[in-house]
Amino acid sequence: VQLVESGGGLVQPGGSLRLSCAASGFTSSIYAMSWYRQAPGKERELVAGITSVGDSTNYGRSVKGRFTISRDNAKSTVYLQMNSLEPEDTAVYYCRAQRGGRFYWGQGTQVTVSS
Repeated sequence: VQLVESGGGLVQPGGSLRLSCAASGFTSSIYAMSWYRQAPGKERELVAGITSVGDSTNYGRSVKGRFTISRDNAKSTVYLQMNSLEPEDTAVYYCRAQRGGRFYWGQGTQVTVSS
């Protein structure tokens, strides 16, 4: 089982990034998928979630209207489009798959928003 995040990096305030999470080793299309983030000294927080079939999404209050989660089950990949990035968005971003009481986590990708 693997979840591999990519697309992180350094971006200026107001810029955009798109994160990807590629799943393998399990049937990701039947799992709800989420993005979480953790900044230094802070707890891990939910950024966005999407149902297994992609018919419903939810967002953390601080990113609503700026971030968009989507998935392509044919590619076993989940995306996080991040626009209007702010320094407060700096964190390690993690992908999570969930089905019932079963969870899988990726290793994370660093996003740094700085001028």
